[in-house]
This record gives sequence, structure tokens and C-alpha cells, in this order.
Amino acid sequence: MLQQLEPNAPTDFDFVLGKWQVRHRRLKERLNQCDEWDEFIGYSSTQKVLGGFGNIEDNQLFFPEQTFRAIAVRSYDASTGNWSIWWLDGRFPGAIDVPVKGQFKDGVGTFYADDTFAGKPIKVRFLWSQPSPNRPRWEQAFSVDGGKTWETNWTMDFLPDNN
Repeated sequence: MLQQLEPNAPTDFDFVLGKWQVRHRRLKERLNQCDEWDEFIGYSSTQKVLGGFGNIEDNQLFFPEQTFRAIAVRSYDASTGNWSIWWLDGRFPGAIDVPVKGQFKDGVGTFYADDTFAGKPIKVRFLWSQPSPNRPRWEQAFSVDGGKTWETNWTMDFLPDNN
């Protein structure tokens, strides 16, 4: 893979570059007033691509019912200052999710998309942050009321993987 970075490449996602063990917490049922969570581990590795104007995150997730692979692909549009993030799930290799789009402000990345869940229109929100040094965090939330209220349904806490 080409390693040379463009001198003006963004650094917003640099805090998640490298190898990680991931602690996942996912609602058992989304948008159903559920308060039961599945907790499981995974592994993730992120590297820059597109001369630094993008990155790819390779994931292995150990769901309670199965293990699978997935990737996140991120690209930066210098003309708008926005990132786009796509998710490709190895269980469904013929479909890539609708991209969430947004940017970082004060160290927190906020990204949105219009999508559907269980046949109903929803808004999706991703939050990327680093609540403590060397500890990235990702959260996903859905809204059925146009973004007035949000249900956080998945969190990922990243810990350095020394393997």
C-alpha cells in the first residue's frame, strides 16, 4: 500500500490509526424501548489511504451468535471539510451502507445520514471522540423523529492491541 501522505492531508482520524481491541456494547433490540445490551469484543486496524484523505478500518466482530468481518471506509472532501463514512458488512457483501457525513468540531466528529431500519425511515448519527488519551470511542444512534430524540444503540471503546 502506498504510504506517502499529501502534506495538506487532514489529521481528524489520526487518534484511531493502528491496531485495537474493541469493547462493543449493542442494544439487543433497536427502536423497541429495549434496555438489554449484548457485550462482546472485537479487533480493529485502521490505516490511512488516498494520501491521507481517507482511511480504511478493518474489523473482526465476535457477536454472541457469530463472528464476522467488516470494514469502514472514510474519505475527506477538502472543498467542504466533510468526511463520508461507509460500512461494508461481510455478512452482506453485496450491499454497502448509506454513508454518514459530517466533520469534527472541538475534537468530536458528528456524522449523519438518512436511512431506513425495519422498513421505516430513520436518521443515523455516528459520534467519534477520544474521552481519554489513547482511548477512542464510537457511538451509533437512531432517531425516528427527525433528530429531535436519539436512541444510542451501539458503542465501541477502543483499547490498544499489543499483539
